[in-house]
Amino acid sequence: MSAAEGPLVVGVDSSTQSTKVLVVDVATGRVVAAGQAPHTVSSGAGRESDPRQWWDALCAALRQCGEAAHEAAAVSIAGQQHGLVALDAHGEPVRPALLWNDVRSAPQARRLVQELGGPKVWAERTGSVPGASFTVTKWAWLTEHEPEAARATAAVRLPHDYLTGRLTGLGTTDRGDASGTGWWAAASEAYDEEILAHVGLDPALLPRVVRPGEVAGTVRDHPDLPFSKGTLVAPGTGDNAAAALGLGLRPGTPVLSLGTSGTVYAVSRHRPADPSGTVAGFADARGDWLPLACTLNCTLAVDRVAALLGLDREAVEPGTTVTLLPYLDGERTPNLPNASGLIHGLRHDTTPGQLLQAAYDGAVHALLGALDLVLDQDADRTTPLLLIGGGARGTAWQQTVRRLSGRPVQVPEAKELVALGAAAQAAGLLTGEDPAAVARRWRTADGPVLEPVERDEATLARISGVLSDAAALLERDTRTG
Repeated sequence: MSAAEGPLVVGVDSSTQSTKVLVVDVATGRVVAAGQAPHTVSSGAGRESDPRQWWDALCAALRQCGEAAHEAAAVSIAGQQHGLVALDAHGEPVRPALLWNDVRSAPQARRLVQELGGPKVWAERTGSVPGASFTVTKWAWLTEHEPEAARATAAVRLPHDYLTGRLTGLGTTDRGDASGTGWWAAASEAYDEEILAHVGLDPALLPRVVRPGEVAGTVRDHPDLPFSKGTLVAPGTGDNAAAALGLGLRPGTPVLSLGTSGTVYAVSRHRPADPSGTVAGFADARGDWLPLACTLNCTLAVDRVAALLGLDREAVEPGTTVTLLPYLDGERTPNLPNASGLIHGLRHDTTPGQLLQAAYDGAVHALLGALDLVLDQDADRTTPLLLIGGGARGTAWQQTVRRLSGRPVQVPEAKELVALGAAAQAAGLLTGEDPAAVARRWRTADGPVLEPVERDEATLARISGVLSDAAALLERDTRTG
């Protein structure tokens, strides 16, 4: 490994399933070392993880980076959004963290929306209409179902806050991740004390919101970590905001991310407020906004369908008239948290490969349906759609997105864009640059552009029609599940 041309920084992606670490040369963007370690998610009634596993995974991933991590001048942590981490007075978890894809708080979400003025009021106030993913609904669930745990809670954190706090000993967050809680007011960029009072949460239990470009703290002495004491710690952010930094996004460029969840988003200068709840009006990590639509079922759901059929994930076949709505974990877009998967139009001559293609179509349909709501009205519709995430390099995913969007699709060659975005944020602390400009200097979005093909309007209309016809059944599942 050749010597670095500039100072080194560490970017961390603490995701649902694992923690990934990159050590990056600030001058060139070259990844000089990398590490990864897994953590587990419960498969019981909800989706939970022990936050201490995230810390252990971070330490293990950093050890894999060797001396390069020790030389780093700054570090930033990006993490999965929305999760509720409840800590006691000693900083230990009161219970496992409730993760973003835990839908048990769906009844609390419906109740909170009704009690505090309805969807339009919530959208104008917080930027989003909270669903079961949002932290505020999880806190309401905890106080209702586990009141002793709520009473024992001395600090409430998001996943990235927890890890940053263990590095620095301080309670901090950033505007990007705070905007996904449901208790951060988008207009004033401050915690909404009326919402907090309504759910019985003392504002003193929440972390300080660090401004973009501000140092969150410095690394304390940690025997498990390779960092030097005093290494700068950036604010960190949520995973989607970090990926936007990692791509160096400018306003109007759409992104479709194919991971455990699917997301579509774009940077905007305008504060979003979608009363339908389809688009979450998140803040980004820089000072702009990141309107975003998210589905719960993406690559994991399609892989599960492939496994059930005994097929490789690429073994799709054209010509299907089957519709498959892959809502294996409930769904967030559309807002059907307790819905299950649905197959319509199955016939004797339907092949397994056609059924698998239908799963891809169903997963992509909801994301593309939200794309026009995410983009500003004056956005250029010929701008390539940036395709990222674990599925982005899969041929079946690429071709499905091209066929159903009718847009050119660009697949960035850079990998681990969430960790790269965190690294760019850490680099910005050292250079004084806008982190997105750092990423553009690193050319992270470079990659082949797949030319547009004619949009498959027939398939889009068929899926929309089935979804509309099945809405009553799916809604019944949601209400009684």
